Amino acid sequence: MQLMADRGREFETVSGLGWIAGEVVPIEPSDATLKIPHMGWNQIEPRTPHPLLQGLGAGAHAYFVHSYHFRLANPADLVAVTDYGGPLTAMIGYGNLAGTQFHPEKSQEAGLRLIGNFLRWRP
Repeated sequence: MQLMADRGREFETVSGLGWIAGEVVPIEPSDATLKIPHMGWNQIEPRTPHPLLQGLGAGAHAYFVHSYHFRLANPADLVAVTDYGGPLTAMIGYGNLAGTQFHPEKSQEAGLRLIGNFLRWRP
């Protein structure tokens, strides 16, 4: 997902592919006791319907391991968020592009559902 951004700010500013407007920035939780990198299970909160999330129940959990997140330039590209000391981008989508911050391959039932949806997706 992060490669699709205009730029990333991990250690230095580098250009991304520029497919979805925005930049990758460090996570700055409002709660100073929260550790970075963020590692663990968090709830995915859909913001807009997307074929890849079809069949995921309300409150589905996914596994995250990250220190940075995608700050979108266009809110319409936001598909889902998670909360870790504030909202973080969990999934983006634009046209036939989609990306997740969480790891579907490690996210058990929700991840298997998303991967199955991806295999059937015909944008």
